[in-house]
Amino acid sequence: MKNLRASLGLAPIALLALLVQTTACAPSGQQAEESQHERVGGLPVADDISTRLAQYAPTELSADLSGVPEAEIEALKEIIRAGRIMDEIFLAQVWAGNAGMRADLAEASEDLRTFFDINFGPWDRLAENEPFIGDAEHPEGAGYYPEDMTKEEFEAWLEEHPEDREALTGLFTLVRRDGDALVAVPYSQAFKEPLERAADHLRRAAELTENESLRVFLDSRADAFFSDDYYQSDMHWMDLESPVEVTIGPYETYEDGLFGYKAAFEVFVTVNLPEESAKLDRFKSLLPWLESNLPIPDELKNERGTESPMRVVDEVYVGGDSKAGVQTLAFNLPNDERVRETKGSKKVMLRNVLRAKFEKILVPIAERVIASEQVGEVSFDAFFAESLHHELSHGLGPGRITVNGRETEVRLELKELYSTLEEAKADVMGIYNILALIEKGEIAAEFRTTLEPSYVAGLFRSARFGLSEAHGRGVVAQFNFLLEKGALEVDDEGRFRAVSAKFPRGIRDLLNTMLMLQANGDYDGTKEFLDTYGVASEALVTAVARLEGVPVDIRPIYSQADELSPPS
Repeated sequence: MKNLRASLGLAPIALLALLVQTTACAPSGQQAEESQHERVGGLPVADDISTRLAQYAPTELSADLSGVPEAEIEALKEIIRAGRIMDEIFLAQVWAGNAGMRADLAEASEDLRTFFDINFGPWDRLAENEPFIGDAEHPEGAGYYPEDMTKEEFEAWLEEHPEDREALTGLFTLVRRDGDALVAVPYSQAFKEPLERAADHLRRAAELTENESLRVFLDSRADAFFSDDYYQSDMHWMDLESPVEVTIGPYETYEDGLFGYKAAFEVFVTVNLPEESAKLDRFKSLLPWLESNLPIPDELKNERGTESPMRVVDEVYVGGDSKAGVQTLAFNLPNDERVRETKGSKKVMLRNVLRAKFEKILVPIAERVIASEQVGEVSFDAFFAESLHHELSHGLGPGRITVNGRETEVRLELKELYSTLEEAKADVMGIYNILALIEKGEIAAEFRTTLEPSYVAGLFRSARFGLSEAHGRGVVAQFNFLLEKGALEVDDEGRFRAVSAKFPRGIRDLLNTMLMLQANGDYDGTKEFLDTYGVASEALVTAVARLEGVPVDIRPIYSQADELSPPS
C-alpha cells in the first residue's frame, strides 16, 4: 500500500485545501482594504473574508405550505423557535469561547458576522479549520473536553478509573476538570437553561398540533432533554407520520475530532411530501436482501429492523450542527443501535436542498472536470438516487461487533476515524447497491449510463468541503482506490471518466475493504488505509483548480421561517 504514494504522484493535503479556499470570486478592492484593518476583541481578522464567503451561494429555501393544516402551521412556528435554540447550544459545543466572540462581532462587518455564523466559530471549515479571527488552533475536542486535555491523559484516566468510562465516553456528556479529576457533566445540566426554553416551545407545539404522532414525539423529546435518555423519543420519532417532519436533539458525533464520542445538537424543520415519499416505500422490503448481498462473510453481517421509513421533505429551517459549513442534503437517523435493531432507521431526503445543490454546484462542476462524452449524462435523478442509497447504506453493514471476545460498536473502536470511514462507506455502498438493484431488475438497466458520471461529479463536489470534514479524506480515498483499480481514469485534458467495464469490480473491492475494517473494529488498519489513499493526487488537485468561480456549497436563507417565527 505504501508504494501507492509514488505511483499516484500524491500532493500535500494542504495544497488541496488551499485550492478549495481560493476557488471563489475575489472581493472588490474596497472590501479587501476594509477587511485588512478589521479586528475583533483585539484579534486580527483574515483579509480575505469576502472571498471565503463567496464560496457559499446564497439560496432561498422554502416549502409549499398550502396543504398544511392551520393547526400544524401554528405548531410549526413553535418548533422553529425551539430550533433556533439549537444554534445557541451547538455554538457552545464547538468552543466555550464562541458566545463571547459572537458578542464582540456586534460592530464587525456583515461579511465577517455571516462567515462566523456559517462556521459556528472563528475557524474556517473549508480550509482545514484554520483560524480567520486570531491565530489560535482549533481544539480537536471542540468544546466537549478541557482544551488542554490530551488523548493520552483521557485514556490513562479511563484505565485507572474504569468505573468512569461509561459516563466520560457517553454521547450526552461534557468532560470537565474537577481539581485533578476528569468528570462527566450531563448535557441536561450543562445546557439546562437553553434546553428548558427549547422544551417549552416543543410542549407548546404539542398542545397546538392535531397530529397524535407529532404530539407524542414532541412531548417525549422535551422530556429527553432533562433525562439525557433519548431512546424512547427516538422510537417515537421513527413512528412519526405528520405533515410537519421535525428532527431535533443531539445526534452526530463529527464535531468531536478527539474521539468521536460526543453528540452535537441540531434541528431539521421540514414539511413532508407524501407523494414523493411513497415512491421510495418499495426499497423497505429490499433492505434485508441488500444486507445479505454485501461483499463480506455472512457472519459479519447485521440484522436490523426493516421498518426504515423514508421521507422526501422540503426544508423550512435548519439549525445547530446541521447548519454548520456544508449543508446536509439527506440524513439517516437515529444512530442508536438499539433503535436500529428494533425499527431500522429513518431516511430523510431534503428535496429543495438537493435540487439547489444539483443546479448551482454539481452541473457546473461536471462541465469542467468530467470527460466530454460523459458530462451530458450527469442527471438529477442519479444524484437523488445516490443520495438516497447513501443514507440507506448508513443502516447496513457492521454496527454492533465483537472484538477479541468483547461486544462493542464500530463507532467506539474506530474513534475519531469512524465518521470519515462511515461516510465513505455509505458513498461506495450506495453505488454498489444501485448496481446490484440494476442487476436484480429493480432499477432500469439504462440508469447505469447516468449513475457513474454523476457519482464522479459528486466526488468532486464533496472533495471541495475540506479534508478535515468527515467526507473529505474518505472522498479522496475513493478517487485514489478506484484510479488504482482502473475503474476511473484521467484523459489527456485532465478530465475524469468512469471506466464502465472495471467500475463495478472496483466498487466491490473498495466496499469490501471498508466493511472489513469496520467489522474487525480495526483502528490501525483504518488509519493506514486513510493515510495511504486519503491524500490528494496531482490529477485531483489540478482538476479541483479548474473549479474556480463555482461555489463550494449553498448558504440557505430561511425567509419563510423568519416570517412564520420572526427571530427575537
